[in-house]
Amino acid sequence: MRLRIVFSLKNKGASLPFHHQHLLAQLIKGIIYKGGNEEFKAFTHYNFSALKGQTKVSREGLHYNSNRVTLVFSSPNEEFNSYFLASLFEMPKINIGNLLIVPQFVEKEIVPNFRDKAKFICISPVVLLPATLDSEESKQFISPEDDRFSDLLYDSLIQRMEALGKFTEEELKSFYKFQLVPDKDYLQRIRDQKKKFARIYSIYEQDVKYEIRGYTLPFTLYADPVVQEFVFTSGIGLLTHKGFGMIDFATTNPALKTETYEVVKSAGEGVTEVETETE
Repeated sequence: MRLRIVFSLKNKGASLPFHHQHLLAQLIKGIIYKGGNEEFKAFTHYNFSALKGQTKVSREGLHYNSNRVTLVFSSPNEEFNSYFLASLFEMPKINIGNLLIVPQFVEKEIVPNFRDKAKFICISPVVLLPATLDSEESKQFISPEDDRFSDLLYDSLIQRMEALGKFTEEELKSFYKFQLVPDKDYLQRIRDQKKKFARIYSIYEQDVKYEIRGYTLPFTLYADPVVQEFVFTSGIGLLTHKGFGMIDFATTNPALKTETYEVVKSAGEGVTEVETETE
């Protein structure tokens, strides 16, 4: 289930770093812990976008000039989604970086009919290699046109689907059809303009900083419809619970793809406020 969480922004013009997934990951982890449910403290089967809104770029990062900002949050576990939202909406305010936001309402994205071919765009970078203390290995560049790019994504996909525990061994074996084909016109255009689609990003695990490489590009995915739905809901690649690998359809009509989602405020232990600080 993919959800759009809409917040009111109380200090228009405040800024976040260009890449602020680590701040959101810190915030989300804090909300999960504050909810008090031991079952979900080690849960990692969720994915989220960057914070979306009307922004202006400066040296400090992204300045948010809209009255509202939105976070796309997604997990195949509906019980976890309900738990997380209940914990979130018990909070009167949230400080993330320099932003002061208040949760307002939630919209559920309408799930399309998945087929064995779909065109996607990345709304957060896709990570192929695990974060290690040997950062040079984590930062290794692999061309999207190399078969290894697709193979690494397939390996991580099967591992994540198996870890979720909702698929049998026979089902996992049946998902052997998997091929990611990058948009070659896009790659050539980026090269011609001397821009980048692969960058180095920082993540934090127990206060230890790691550097990894993330890729942002449009692509066509050939896979079983069940696999297509899984990557749409759970993200693709590694570190999805850190805000990487969220994708969206290349051609959609935003006005026709959501419905109201009711938040039930019953998270157990109360949550008052969670703050994050810019690194």
